[in-house]
Amino acid sequence: MGTEITLDVAGVSVTYSKNHRGIDHGSIFQEKDRKAIESNQLNYDWYRENGEDPTLSEMAFMRPLKHVAPRLELLGFNLERVRREYDAVAKGWLEERPSFQDDEPIPDLMSFAEFCKFVTSHPLDSLDDTFIMGTDSASEKMIRGRFDGMQFERIPAYRSYDNDAYSERSFFGGLVGILHPYSVLRVLAEANEDAPVVWQYGPLVEAGWATEREFVPHARRTETFLIATEGSSDVHILKHALALLRPGIADFFRFIDVSESHPFSGTGSLVKFAEGLAKIDVQNQLIFVFDNDAEGLDAHQRLSTLTMPANMRGIMLPELEEFRQFPAQGPEGLRDSDINRRAAAIECYLDLKVGDHPPAKVLWTNYKKSLDTYQGALEYKESYSKEFLKQTSVTLAEGVYDVSKIESVLDLLVAECTAIAVDQWDPNM
Repeated sequence: MGTEITLDVAGVSVTYSKNHRGIDHGSIFQEKDRKAIESNQLNYDWYRENGEDPTLSEMAFMRPLKHVAPRLELLGFNLERVRREYDAVAKGWLEERPSFQDDEPIPDLMSFAEFCKFVTSHPLDSLDDTFIMGTDSASEKMIRGRFDGMQFERIPAYRSYDNDAYSERSFFGGLVGILHPYSVLRVLAEANEDAPVVWQYGPLVEAGWATEREFVPHARRTETFLIATEGSSDVHILKHALALLRPGIADFFRFIDVSESHPFSGTGSLVKFAEGLAKIDVQNQLIFVFDNDAEGLDAHQRLSTLTMPANMRGIMLPELEEFRQFPAQGPEGLRDSDINRRAAAIECYLDLKVGDHPPAKVLWTNYKKSLDTYQGALEYKESYSKEFLKQTSVTLAEGVYDVSKIESVLDLLVAECTAIAVDQWDPNM
């Protein structure tokens, strides 16, 4: 009979393999998700009779769907990508209709918005999961449950003979399982946040069809994003921010090693580095991060004139409303100024109310003729950086340290990385 391995969400299989590992789903999990859970493929009576511990045979990765979804997005499966895939499936389904159906009305296929509404209108835990043994018409009617009588032809690529359902819940899984398994998970995430996603490998390993070393969590190197910054402080701050505020996806990000010194510090060097990489067609997914100041703006504008491959992007730290009236010291004294695109280095996105020094302010320094504006620098910026690097999950939980501004940086970074992953999707693959 063999041994199956499935990727399940709330007991619904979105993909499976038999007698081999199949698709590597390690990228949607982290090591903390590895645990032993009960399996219906194990004979527990045998374990009890022989005094054996079933733990190794029960090993699996299990993670709530709400924590899987951000990882899916960084793999390129956001809702925009899913929409494009759905439209491609619908188009292909209509084009492949057999010639003998030419005289039949063209099915009124669900739009993607309708499909999403259908999926989210039926949370998995609201569907009956009672196992139904029979194959007669009465049993089939029970399996279809609330979906009995539905116009299944409105779902592109749905084939009733492929739906090996045994309950209302599994029948629904067959209805919506017309896309890539990760696309299905991403849509389901809209209404099933707490549903467990399970990839149980223990039975397969126990049966000898695979080895435990084949089941490794975390993003693969080809799926990670290399982040290049202007200076070493940016690296330290971003790495710490990801570890504290985005631990569920932090393994997707790698940084240039600055443990000894920054290999291309400064905006000019970073632009030259980007230009060189673009010319040699490197395969890494890269993000070049520039400060939200005059030098960063100048460098970002120069970068935008380059022909960048789809796997590379340049971004500036986000402009914030609170930077439009920020204390700045110049020849005319201290006055509130808009420091967006002029003086907002990454330290400005930290909590500027900490530390034993005067209220935060920017000092205007050199004039950038090409932009007709002054470049500024935050006073005591090293102190703000050191204070942030001291923060832990425990101190943040106390709610004293303000992380709202650095959160905006991470939001932008994650959005741009997701866009890179999505843009590289080929619907013909």
